[in-house]
Amino acid sequence: FNTGAGQHILKNPLVVNSIIEKAALRRTDVVLEVGPGTGNLTVKMLEKVKKVIACEIDPRLVGELQKRVQGTCLANRLEIKVGDILKTDLPFFDACVANLPYQISSPFVFKLLLHRPFFRCAILMFQREFALRLVAKPGTKLYCRLSINTQLLARVDHLMKVGKNNFRPPPKVESSVVRIEPKNPPPPINFQEWDGLVRIAFVRKNKTLSAAFKSSAVEQLLDHNYRIHCSLHNIEIPENFKIAEKIQTVLKNTGYSEKRARSMDIDDFIRLLHGFNSEGIHFS
Repeated sequence: FNTGAGQHILKNPLVVNSIIEKAALRRTDVVLEVGPGTGNLTVKMLEKVKKVIACEIDPRLVGELQKRVQGTCLANRLEIKVGDILKTDLPFFDACVANLPYQISSPFVFKLLLHRPFFRCAILMFQREFALRLVAKPGTKLYCRLSINTQLLARVDHLMKVGKNNFRPPPKVESSVVRIEPKNPPPPINFQEWDGLVRIAFVRKNKTLSAAFKSSAVEQLLDHNYRIHCSLHNIEIPENFKIAEKIQTVLKNTGYSEKRARSMDIDDFIRLLHGFNSEGIHFS
């Protein structure tokens, strides 16, 4: 197995069964699986659902998987897509169940959450620390941009811990299984704008927002966006205009000037984004 490509095969049938149970799969489901490996999870799911679409980047493992179902009644329920899931358009699916290659965890989560039409739920295996970041709450050590962005778009639950000895070969880190259910309908927020704001606030999550927004790169970006906004809406910009002053005014007026990202929740950021937007300051 190529551990550099995150190939750690889940070998414990009890863990496999537990994951499938938590997914609450239905007979009519189409399931997306990423990194099926040798198919321990795949075969069990094929017995329960209408179809499994398995995405695998390694042609050797694709061969293993095909061999495993060949000539059985399960073969026609399996569709294999060969390639990099991050570069592929996701198909339609009801649920996603995967023991993911850990290095694609973050980009894959956001690819999933911005995918339409909505799916019902995803049951995913992650590195323990990544899983704990996904569910971290404001004020805790692991709370970060990943936590707040995921929780804006989905309900996230930590389901169970999985020790490294349940894999072949064992990874260097402990793992966890997480359930992600997208919020449907999604919050009425432009995610690109939201992420632009959160990114600035979390670059140094222990700094006050007043300090975080004093970076010259941030001021340049917001000044550029503000000038575009004004020209689109025929608003004249005074000669002595300074974006820095406008930013600090918004922070004071919204009451977030001395707050720090590490202790702010989703509602705080929604209010702050609204405060900036209503003054014509945009983040994307």
